[in-house]
Amino acid sequence: MATKLITAVNGVDLSRLTETIEAVKAAPELGRFKFRIQNRWIGGGQNRSKVQQFSAGGKETQHQTDFTLEADEHDVLLGTDIAANPVEHLLHALASCVTTSMVYHAAARGIPIKQVESSLEGDLDLRGFLGLAPSVRKGYQQIRLKLRVKADLTNHELQDLASLGPSFSPVFDSITKGVPILVSIERIA
Repeated sequence: MATKLITAVNGVDLSRLTETIEAVKAAPELGRFKFRIQNRWIGGGQNRSKVQQFSAGGKETQHQTDFTLEADEHDVLLGTDIAANPVEHLLHALASCVTTSMVYHAAARGIPIKQVESSLEGDLDLRGFLGLAPSVRKGYQQIRLKLRVKADLTNHELQDLASLGPSFSPVFDSITKGVPILVSIERIA
């Protein structure tokens, strides 16, 4: 009786995943990445960002497609509402990174997932942004992330699965632990 070789779980190529893990174990510098965005203000609350090439393991890498991200504000926030606003983009980044992290780590453990959905809700008080109340935080005061997963797992296994996303997500880590941001400015000629 022939044994069926599993090559992918959750759409993740397990041989490539294993190769990547082993390569980074052997040469940790291969795990260093640098991502870049170039942003331009359009007017009012509207901004447009173009995703740039990135550095992967010290080697510059081009995306296969050009990616443009749009941001604006809703009318109530004085924008034209032609795109999600920056704090909505943050929720999207968090949702997609937690989901991807959970799915990849589940694949590495051989845990098949049939479906993942998430809903996020964040509380923000405009008094902080407007400088009206110095004690009010300018950013989110709390974010609630609810995952809905379809998988053949016990309740305990489902809870363990849910912990994988937040445990390994770079965006979750950046938001919850903070990250130094160096700001500089130069004059446009």
